[in-house]
Amino acid sequence: MISFDLNEHKIHHIHLIGIGGISMSAIAEILLSHGYHVSGSDISDSKLLRKLKEHGAEIFIGHKEENIQNPDLVVYSAAIKCINPERVRAKQLNIPEIDRAEMLGQIMKKYDKAIAVAGSHGKTTTTSLLSLLMEYGNLDPTILVGGDLEDIGGNIKIGKSHHFITEACEYVESFLKFFPFIAVILNIDEDHLDYYRDIEHIKEAFRKFVTLVPKEGFLVACNDDPQVREIYSSAACKIVTYGIKTSADFMAKDISFNKEGHPSFTVICQGEVFGEFHLSIPGLHNVYNALASITASHLLGLDGETISRNIPRYKGIHRRFDLLGEVKGVKIIDDYAHHPVEIKATLEAAKQYPHRKIWAIFQPHTYSRTKALLKDFSRAFDVADQTIITDIYAARESDNGEVNSKKLVELMDPKLGALYMSSFEEIIDYIYDRLEPGDLVLTMGAGDVYKIGEGLLNKK
Repeated sequence: MISFDLNEHKIHHIHLIGIGGISMSAIAEILLSHGYHVSGSDISDSKLLRKLKEHGAEIFIGHKEENIQNPDLVVYSAAIKCINPERVRAKQLNIPEIDRAEMLGQIMKKYDKAIAVAGSHGKTTTTSLLSLLMEYGNLDPTILVGGDLEDIGGNIKIGKSHHFITEACEYVESFLKFFPFIAVILNIDEDHLDYYRDIEHIKEAFRKFVTLVPKEGFLVACNDDPQVREIYSSAACKIVTYGIKTSADFMAKDISFNKEGHPSFTVICQGEVFGEFHLSIPGLHNVYNALASITASHLLGLDGETISRNIPRYKGIHRRFDLLGEVKGVKIIDDYAHHPVEIKATLEAAKQYPHRKIWAIFQPHTYSRTKALLKDFSRAFDVADQTIITDIYAARESDNGEVNSKKLVELMDPKLGALYMSSFEEIIDYIYDRLEPGDLVLTMGAGDVYKIGEGLLNKK
């Protein structure tokens, strides 16, 4: 493992392969802000790349060996394999290489109060909500979030304090390369089964993760999740729990929802009222995300009154129950949900939202996840009035013919009347002709399913 100190500048030129990714671009921004010469490549231009170029990065479109112009270090994203021509060239020139997670971990070491938010679901929402509570609480954190957060103008904010916050993804155990002072574990579920053998393998990775927190640090853990309860005893640090159903240090009580599905609740901390909280985002699952954020914020020194005053200012993040617009009196909402648990939570939130009929359009994400969780997916859409499943978004995988969206539809209860449609254009035309005022269209998936919502809005 290479040792990199952000402040030493023994390394001058850093090249990032896959620099347009949400996390890689954030790393590039941090390096630029500290005076490094940053270059990088990606397969196509984007808003993130144009922003990096404006800030001084040297950007190459396409992966070519000539893009390697004698950097001191090469950083590559998880999607970049060893046969990539730039990685091949770097190896020929004996240029050191590290992956994205290792680089992020090395940057985290600069900060005394680094917060890493982990879990199978809710990482981006919790990270962005906690980030804004820290920002509005005058902690001036450096923020890396896996989405477009309007309040900070994107996915990255460079702070001047010792506070740092980022998501900690468990895929390929990348979060084991981090150095958190506070670790947050929201939940543990079966996912990324193209890497993990089973839930026990996943829990073992989380057990290792909690041991990374130093003795003087904190683990914030959801006590309602039985898998989380199983693993947090491995931590050497202080454990602070939160929950709704199971006894915990921070508990949400008297939960209610307004007409838009936004929750209000009282937080009880060790038997005493900590504060009254009102969210501007819908769903019970966001009460859990908020509880994690409230707990961590308090550990960072924020009082209940400050947190309560600022928490309604969080309006959500791009692709998390994101209202895209309205057409024919119908609201079009997009959500990143791509796991059965997330789909159920998103549909429950939609049920609380004013609607006549819920249209659920789902694009499965990766063949391995669809195959491993096929039965769970088939039972995830009961709340929807009409479900349409489109083709699987392959992402990093190839189709081996073992699973497809038709099989998912065939497995679903016939009473649901679920339909399979391959073409986005076909889906747009089918829905548009049948929409009535008051309907709610909800697109879900981690791929490009949001284009269906955009297509409906463009039919105005």
